[in-house]
Amino acid sequence: MTIKADLGGLNRLMGKLGTRMQEAARPAAQAAADVLYQEVQRNANRGKRSSGKLASAIYQAYSADNSGPGRAVYHVSWNARKAPHGHLVEFGHLQRYEYYQDEQGRVRPKVRPEMYGKPKPKSNGRNRAALDAYYVTLPTPVHVPARPFVRPAMAKFPQAMAAARAELLKRINNP
Repeated sequence: MTIKADLGGLNRLMGKLGTRMQEAARPAAQAAADVLYQEVQRNANRGKRSSGKLASAIYQAYSADNSGPGRAVYHVSWNARKAPHGHLVEFGHLQRYEYYQDEQGRVRPKVRPEMYGKPKPKSNGRNRAALDAYYVTLPTPVHVPARPFVRPAMAKFPQAMAAARAELLKRINNP
């Protein structure tokens, strides 16, 4: 028994769907990234806030280097140049020095009176003794607990995937 079928129409349909899926990858990934971005923003705005720099440093960005045909990658994080303290908030840290707030509202470590006018030692992590001699140290370092704002956003992955799925289906079904 032989069955002959013309599958040309099916092949054309599959080609169109493949093209639509590749075109829909970036908008779908952006929809997922937006859900995570909004959650990271919410988390950064919670709790103590002194200047708002951390919340304003949160970003989402398309990664052309990690993306390709049918694959789109977005990064959601904070700009370390705008908010260099972000990792201290996210992961916690030990506070070794006394701090004060200057006239501009910036928090700075206290400099020992005998060090006024002298250049600040480089803080590359290997010269702790030089930093301890320059700044006023606390009698006992204080553990500042983490107040994570990026990691808890991972709980929103199911909602992010649902947003990506909805965007993908919308773009495939409505060319």
